Amino acid sequence: MSVAAPVLEVQNLDVTLFTRSGVLPAVQAMSISVGAGETVALVGESGCGKSLTALAAMRLLPDPPARITGGSVRLAGRDLLALPEREMVRLRGRDVAMIFQDPMSALNPVLSVGTQLAEVLRAHTDLSPRAVHERSLELLEMVGIPAAAQRLDDFPHQLSGGTCQRVMIAMAVACRPRLLIADEPTTALDVTIQAQVLALLRDLQREVGMGMLYISHDLAVVAEIAQRVVVMYAGVKVEESSAQKLFAKPLHPYTRGLLAATPTPGGPLRGPLADIPGRVPALAERPSGCLFAERCPLAFDRCRAERPKLREAGGGHAVACFAVLPE
Repeated sequence: MSVAAPVLEVQNLDVTLFTRSGVLPAVQAMSISVGAGETVALVGESGCGKSLTALAAMRLLPDPPARITGGSVRLAGRDLLALPEREMVRLRGRDVAMIFQDPMSALNPVLSVGTQLAEVLRAHTDLSPRAVHERSLELLEMVGIPAAAQRLDDFPHQLSGGTCQRVMIAMAVACRPRLLIADEPTTALDVTIQAQVLALLRDLQREVGMGMLYISHDLAVVAEIAQRVVVMYAGVKVEESSAQKLFAKPLHPYTRGLLAATPTPGGPLRGPLADIPGRVPALAERPSGCLFAERCPLAFDRCRAERPKLREAGGGHAVACFAVLPE
């Protein structure tokens, strides 16, 4: 569905958890593509498999218990699942980079900011020690950190959450990757810092020309930053469309519920926000039919007996729902 040349191609990805409680499907038949210079948002409630999909694309799944059991992941046409780990280490940070949700956990607490930036540059470039220092300083200035020269010697605990997130962004774009995966990069930030980080990501994307997979449950942010949106529910894709079409006319009842529960920026709040009754089914309790059926106001007998496939609804808009798109 992407008009740009794909940088990331994930096809029919399955991620399975091997636990003491049994073998549990966490992500099923997930397909997503990101074009050069394009931002694709992956949205859904917590626990829907968004971060697992991203970690699988980076081959960073915690094994055990998680393992890729099907599908393919390609970066600029290169099969990442077939590469030896040594080659993946070379690719991470150079061709594909990730901004993690909690920078205080992702940064090493016993190494200074400058040391951690230098590690990335030394691993993927042939810069001299002096050039590494200059590039590290340049990166901190690029992401808008004041007194950047002093911050190089600081440790993560000496910085605010917003500054740590900017350090993570600087590390992620240090080698101008083809693809940036941003996993809820603004969740822990206040509104002002959030807006600054989003503007920074857009500026960097224009400068570097990288594709970006932006993971979030905040649809207001998604509307601002993404060109395409993929909606996940309980480990499967239920809707995909351009951002403009999705926000103008969402098709899947789950997407409609998410939008109804999102406050309109600048709009009046007339009573409480809508909510989606029930909860995401646990991995061990997933039904054989539509995974959203028990929470869906449009569900009928077929929905509870059979799982709908993602099908084209016209104009690049795809949805998996018998009630919306009968066969």
